[in-house]
Amino acid sequence: MLDLLHIENIAVIESADIEFSSGLNVLTGETGAGKSIVIDSIGAVTGSKLSREIVRKGCDSALVSASFSIDNNVSQWLEENDLPVDGELIISRKIGSDGKSSCRINGRPAAVSQLKDLSNLLIDIHGQNDGRLLLDERSHLAYLDGFGNNQGLISDYSASYNEYTQLCRKIRSLQIDDADKSRLSETLSFTVEELENAEISPGEYDSLLSRRDLLRNSEKLTENIKLALETLDGDSDTTIISLVRDAEYYINKASAVSSELSACSEKIADASFIISDIAETLRDYLESLDFSEEQYNSMENRISQLSRLFRKYNRDEAGLAEYLEECRKKLEDIRYSDVLLEKYCAERDDLIKLCRRKAKLLHDARVTDASVLQEKIEKQLKDLNMPSVRFRVDFATVDDPAGFDKNGMDSVRFLMSANAGEDPGKISKIASGGELSRIMLALKNVFSEKDPVSTLIFDEIDSGVSGIAGQKVAEKLYNVALAKQVLCVTHLPQIAAMADHQFLIEKTESAGRTFTSVELLDVEGRKMELARLYGGENITFTTIVSAEEQLDSAKKYKESLIK
Repeated sequence: MLDLLHIENIAVIESADIEFSSGLNVLTGETGAGKSIVIDSIGAVTGSKLSREIVRKGCDSALVSASFSIDNNVSQWLEENDLPVDGELIISRKIGSDGKSSCRINGRPAAVSQLKDLSNLLIDIHGQNDGRLLLDERSHLAYLDGFGNNQGLISDYSASYNEYTQLCRKIRSLQIDDADKSRLSETLSFTVEELENAEISPGEYDSLLSRRDLLRNSEKLTENIKLALETLDGDSDTTIISLVRDAEYYINKASAVSSELSACSEKIADASFIISDIAETLRDYLESLDFSEEQYNSMENRISQLSRLFRKYNRDEAGLAEYLEECRKKLEDIRYSDVLLEKYCAERDDLIKLCRRKAKLLHDARVTDASVLQEKIEKQLKDLNMPSVRFRVDFATVDDPAGFDKNGMDSVRFLMSANAGEDPGKISKIASGGELSRIMLALKNVFSEKDPVSTLIFDEIDSGVSGIAGQKVAEKLYNVALAKQVLCVTHLPQIAAMADHQFLIEKTESAGRTFTSVELLDVEGRKMELARLYGGENITFTTIVSAEEQLDSAKKYKESLIK
């Protein structure tokens, strides 16, 4: 459940803290006051795409943070994503005027994709575009599958369908004419031969570059190593090794007299051994620097060869090794294409049969779900003052030669008849604006029974609705709010009166700037706001009485549900 929303510098809202509660929370106010900005702010913390224009003019950045009470599903998600679980959830999102944004979940940096994923467990936002989505028949199958409990069947079918499409791609790649096969075979053969002859070893290129840099500086390197060797173990009697050995000789003689010096004797012996070992290592290294001009040129040629291959195939050493195997495999496929084609076609035929069987199982489950969905939607719509409505889920076979596509064998569309005696038809041709809003509310209400989210948000679900229909929508929203937290932006006094908590979004001007405030209304404030919804600026004794009557009617309706 959404407990607290904090907004800073979002459009006309300079700063606002809104404490939401359980039940039906309604936001009212004049058109343009900023009601939808509150919804957009909630969208910001649930991963919605944002524009830099949302940042208040003159500000470097905007911030939205939201605090949620969480359930076991959300706690599990946080644990799986290695995020703190503290009994509550705090999501924040900062948006810069340059368009960049940053997100945090319980204080930890997060990606926008994580916000979107997490929001599926928190909030379902019904925006004004959802009605248009309902008119798009391509979305109807997703609605039906969202209602059903067939994820296992869908996943099982999708796995077989993906295997089928991959096999079809292999078959298409082998179905080329002899001339094309010859050209491709020649190209692949040349590539395989070139890469095999190159005998590329992992790490070889970097090793060659390092060796080349070393040899390029060999003159200075040789000089310094020789000087070091001369100092350590040269022909002079004053080299370090000679002096250390002399010191070792005298300390050994001294330790024979004084046992206290035996430790010193051991240490200087170790030092003598270490220095000798260093000198030997330097001699070996010096010998390794002894190279011919022919060796150096060979190294340069090898580096040039590898660089050319890297550029030609746009791959590094590991990538070239993978590409070589890929070309070998393609060349083998071409050489044995007839045999492979026969094999793949047989496998494809088996997969077609398997996909059809799985698609039929999914179809049968969808038909069962459709029957239940039709019944539930019709009941909901009758509650919403559409007594003669008929809602149907129409099935057709997909237009594909195989008889199935990525979604199965079903093409689904919703049909309805709003009036008695009319045959069900396309929703886009049958439903008015107000009926479309009620259909969306019915769908949301039905789907919410299985939806894990605890908060539903409706942005102007009352579009095109008034009178008795408006009252029915208000009652339905309140019924939904008995089980889930509901936030609703509305212009209808019937819905506003039914609220458990009503917020007034109000816009004012000061010092040439526009400011929007959010206020939780008390009973008297609600009465005056309802009067405004009835009569606009012309608030009279009659509109106030109407507001009182509406509040009283809403109270009686709520009490009737308790009895």
